[in-house]
Amino acid sequence: MAKVGDARWRRTTIGEALPAKRWSQKRTGKPNAVSGSITNIAGYRFVDLDDRESLQSVLRSVCSDLGLKGTVLLAPEGINFFLAGVQTSITAFVSHLDLDERFQDIPLKVSYTDYQPFNRMNVRLKNEIISVGLDHIRPHDFTGEDIAPETFKDMLDRGEFVHVLDTRNDYELRVGTFENAIDLDIRTFRAFPDAVAALPDEMKDEPIVMFCTGGIRCEKASAIMLEAGFTNVKQLKGGVLGYFEAVGGAHWNGDCFVFDQRVAVNPDLLETDVVVCFACREPLSVAEQASPDYVVGASCPYCVDRRDVVPVNAE
Repeated sequence: MAKVGDARWRRTTIGEALPAKRWSQKRTGKPNAVSGSITNIAGYRFVDLDDRESLQSVLRSVCSDLGLKGTVLLAPEGINFFLAGVQTSITAFVSHLDLDERFQDIPLKVSYTDYQPFNRMNVRLKNEIISVGLDHIRPHDFTGEDIAPETFKDMLDRGEFVHVLDTRNDYELRVGTFENAIDLDIRTFRAFPDAVAALPDEMKDEPIVMFCTGGIRCEKASAIMLEAGFTNVKQLKGGVLGYFEAVGGAHWNGDCFVFDQRVAVNPDLLETDVVVCFACREPLSVAEQASPDYVVGASCPYCVDRRDVVPVNAE
């Protein structure tokens, strides 16, 4: 099996085309160069990695050579990455990943911007690629069943009874969520197991469809719920972004928070006017930006009364 650290990994393939099916782009099914000069990709895979340090060194070098920015997370449980750059560099990076059988054909979320949404390139070693603090939860071995976006939309169109469960953090929900979704009121994903334990017992045998931004959190969230005795749990394949790509914004209210400088995208996967407060990093709607409490780099309605917030532009 060829691995990323092998000599073949260093062979550059600038400009080599990837099969169209790898590029998950709304409506077109392939990259659209006119949509923006920078290609943004996100992908993950739960797979055992026992060579993380060598992977870190090689991936850092490759991303530097290709002029990419973003983050690659490597943990014993797998890989998670968010990268941006010119199309030829993105193509070369994915082609290199495909040389390692562990990373072949990772599904990609793709979008386009007119600017570089990341400030730097980081390749980090982590304990988990999505942190929940439960070592025995291993999606590579056990996770919940997927539900396709089209099937989920059809359920909602028909008014079929289902609990729609948002697994994301409270600040993400404020930007947008599905109609009638359950808000667990959690600040971080580490609070998810306790929030699940507080759900009514009668839900344990009722249908539940959970969702997150791109699917990775639900890989663990579904396993946690199944372990807690919930018997009819499905996870939205591809998350909110996959739903937008497949069926648009039906039954969705607002935008979708993303973890880069775009802050949020709409169902057409286009950047919106949502910004983040530079002081506390809370997302702000257009209405919240009009608040007198919002002073760029200093405060917003969520942190104006907090004494522990230090503005990012303070010396």
